[in-house]
Amino acid sequence: VQLQASGGGLVQDGGSLRLSCAASGRTFSRYLMGWFRQAPGKEREFVAAVSSSGATKYYADSVKGRFTIARDNAKNTVYLEMNSLKPEDTAVYSCAAPRSEGVLITRAARDYVYWGQGTLVTVSS
Repeated sequence: VQLQASGGGLVQDGGSLRLSCAASGRTFSRYLMGWFRQAPGKEREFVAAVSSSGATKYYADSVKGRFTIARDNAKNTVYLEMNSLKPEDTAVYSCAAPRSEGVLITRAARDYVYWGQGTLVTVSS
C-alpha cells in the first residue's frame, strides 16, 4: 500500500488549504482513512478520519468546524479541507490507513499501519 500526500504549503492566519492523499496497492474503498499531524517538538496527533464509504467522519476537537475530511473512492483519494487556519495548525500532515477492512473509525495511531510521507503546512501569524 502506498500513500502519497500533497497540498501543503505556506498560508496566512485565517487562510485555507486542501490536502490530498492518493492511495494505491489495494481496494481503496474498503478501508478507513485518517489524517494525523505532528508539529515540531510535539507528539503526533489525530486530526480526522473517514469511514470506507465516506458516511462517517470523526474529528479532533481542535479542528472540528474548521476542517473537513472527504474521500473520492473512484479516484482512490482522501482529502482534508482546512479553513480558518491558525498558527497552531502548523505541522507535517500525514495520511494513514489500517491493515484490515474491519477496523472501525478510530483516532488511535496504533490502529493505522500504512503512512504517507507527510506534507508540511505552515500557518504564519
